[in-house]
Amino acid sequence: MTTAPPAPPDTDAVAFVAALRRLKAWSGLSYRQLERRAARAGHTLPYSTAATMLGRDRLPREELVAAFVAACGIRPEQAQAWLDARVTIACGGPAPTAPTTPGRRFRPSRRALAAAVGVAGALLAGASGAGAFTDDVEVDRTPASLHLPRS
Repeated sequence: MTTAPPAPPDTDAVAFVAALRRLKAWSGLSYRQLERRAARAGHTLPYSTAATMLGRDRLPREELVAAFVAACGIRPEQAQAWLDARVTIACGGPAPTAPTTPGRRFRPSRRALAAAVGVAGALLAGASGAGAFTDDVEVDRTPASLHLPRS
């Protein structure tokens, strides 16, 4: 382990698992050694599970990633980067960056604004027609003029 460990990619599951394979190669450990080191670090990582995880191109579960990177010798602050990358991939990948021109702001067209106003109006009209804006509480009071004096 003379070189730095590979960095976790946050692009897709295939790249992530490929980086986990590189991490295993970087560690120089066998699957059985990884299992023992994970146990010493307080994790559960059966050697067969680790082998299966690296043999697929699917995103592994979070607890498996945590156990695997700990067993490979990754420090906790670096391990968090692996877990963060896994969450990013699981949530759809990194947010795309839109090209922006300095000094230029987004302005919706008049047609888009009119459509938005029309949709909002239709939703409000539908909610009002359905009685969403009325009280469902019945009033038990009668007008004072209906009360007859007791004799």
